[in-house]
Amino acid sequence: MDKAISFIQPSRSNLKYLKWSYEAIRKNLGYRHEICMADDFSDDGTWEWMKEIAEKDHNVKIHRNNGPTRLGHTILYDTLINDYATNDIVMIYHADMYALPGLADRILKHIKPGVVVSGTRIEPPLHPQGPEKVIMDFGIEPEEFKEQELLNWYQNSYEPTQETTEGIFAPWAIYKDDFQKIGGHDPLFAPQSKEDSDIFNRFILNGYKVIQTREGCVYHMTCRGSRFADGAKRNPNGEVFMKNRETDEWLSQNVRSTRNFIRKWGTMVEHDPYLKPIITPVYNIGFELEEPCEINLLRELEPWCSHITIPDEELIKKYIELEQSNTDYRLDKRINSVVPKNPTYDIRVKFNPNHMTQQSLQIISQLSKIIQDSGEEGQRFQLDIFDIWIAQMVEHQEDNIVCDSN
Repeated sequence: MDKAISFIQPSRSNLKYLKWSYEAIRKNLGYRHEICMADDFSDDGTWEWMKEIAEKDHNVKIHRNNGPTRLGHTILYDTLINDYATNDIVMIYHADMYALPGLADRILKHIKPGVVVSGTRIEPPLHPQGPEKVIMDFGIEPEEFKEQELLNWYQNSYEPTQETTEGIFAPWAIYKDDFQKIGGHDPLFAPQSKEDSDIFNRFILNGYKVIQTREGCVYHMTCRGSRFADGAKRNPNGEVFMKNRETDEWLSQNVRSTRNFIRKWGTMVEHDPYLKPIITPVYNIGFELEEPCEINLLRELEPWCSHITIPDEELIKKYIELEQSNTDYRLDKRINSVVPKNPTYDIRVKFNPNHMTQQSLQIISQLSKIIQDSGEEGQRFQLDIFDIWIAQMVEHQEDNIVCDSN
């Protein structure tokens, strides 16, 4: 095949995995494909190694974030794609992935404009089984990687029952033009977490087909870097697990990104067993609280609506001071102390927050689905503690397709 791929690899202080991943690409896929790497203010010699590689391998492009803080792969993916990649096809590719022979050709076999193609991950048993991946243990760290065993198994024993399935997860490849048409990743999710789920939703809404080749594979160490920075280990019985819990940095950023995902999409991340996104309609919903409440409850409620009214100006001021730095949404536009005379939202939900229960919170989290399944324009009904008026059922999810923040 004449077509070539630009592999897109940001990395932060992850040098041993990046070296392992680079060597696999060159050993198993050759030098035809471009590798675009970004160093995200690493402190482990990553940039020095990248410069050495780029001098020897002229199909490598490198970029460095000089700090003083990390940018994250949400930003650096797009920097590499927009400013460095020279091929028409780009592939988001993690530093803890080992490319098996034939990966690129299997991707290229299926890719065309309007189609996003993922490879299949072979992973050690660090996460639950799923139909979209293969659980096989060929090592949990580069130092103990059983390369020849993996290659023998892949070439002689691996027999996928389907050529392709529908779904998407890294590594995924796309035509650069298709990526740029929707504005790339949304910096709302920088430095990381939920940027992938967000762009996958937008692919689907823009009419792109998402398929996974079951023949083109990577071996994936999983979650190295910011989530589980200390890697994995084995117990005396040979069972594998991450050395420590998720890092504080990853946990706090995941909370921020999850809340921003809810603000944007009105739901948590949803997908089918093969990781094909499930997208619920996005409605313009306003919460009208009849009484003040504790700030923690306001924090629970605010992401689930387009606008919220609560009769407590001091509480609103305090909440905005605490939360505004965690989102690009203008909270002073989303929260008011008085119900607008002419509300801009289509669905009004009125309730006393002091009567909230766990069941009430569950209804809030499912409200878009409830309205989709049983709502009607002009309808007013009572559900739990909520008095709900539906003026219109205008769907706004397609407003999210193009990100113009880049």
